[in-house]
Amino acid sequence: MDEQAKSKFEKFYEPKFFLAVVGILAITAVVVVSILRDRFVSPWQNQVSIVGQGKVSYQPDVATVTLGIAIDKAPTADSALAQLNGKATRIIAALDGLGIKKDDIKTEAYALNPQYDYVEGVSKIAGYGANQKLSIKVSDIINNADKVSQVVSTAGSATANEVMGIEFTVSNMNDLKQQAKILAIGDAKKKSEGLARAAGVKLGKVENWYENILQAPDYRVSNAGFGGAEALSAKAAITVPQVPAGTQEIIVEVGLTYEVK
Repeated sequence: MDEQAKSKFEKFYEPKFFLAVVGILAITAVVVVSILRDRFVSPWQNQVSIVGQGKVSYQPDVATVTLGIAIDKAPTADSALAQLNGKATRIIAALDGLGIKKDDIKTEAYALNPQYDYVEGVSKIAGYGANQKLSIKVSDIINNADKVSQVVSTAGSATANEVMGIEFTVSNMNDLKQQAKILAIGDAKKKSEGLARAAGVKLGKVENWYENILQAPDYRVSNAGFGGAEALSAKAAITVPQVPAGTQEIIVEVGLTYEVK
């Protein structure tokens, strides 16, 4: 072996040169594998997404009225509870006269606590307070539009202290959402046909889709307080409130992703 060939041979086996060659081969292998993966595993496709919207109007047929009962500065804890239970019993009996079932009345909160007065900087027990929050379900309010107002005024006459909120809902919510989704899909399909004609392309099958509820039915009338307990002790003190349910809407958005041929 002549000196020139020997020099080239020795240079090839130098550590730095050998590592450089190995590195180039490794990078080349990674690039080739990436190209093959993109080609055979995740082939690129032309796609387009079209968004449609479906809207369904409805009238609420169920209302939930939340009432508050409060006892202030009863002389003993037992007295506070007895007064609270007495008021709750009167309210439930009064609502029964309106056709509200006991199963549709439930307690959301119940509390008893001492109450204090400060006399010359000294804290002293002034009595005991108790409160209870009742939730009343009122059904079929479409056929009886005044039912919610009657529940509010009747409960007030029966010594409820406060209306803490009124929520209007609908019993067939899932059916209405399904209707809105179908309308949204139809809207997206109609839009896709027009856009495809305008762009001069043909759309293939639906590759993917999503749905999104833009407007959820949650209509509340809150902070509609009666006032003090004394003002509610007599039926003459109760003014029948006006609480129309109105018309609500469910709005659903659906996006369809098409293959472009």
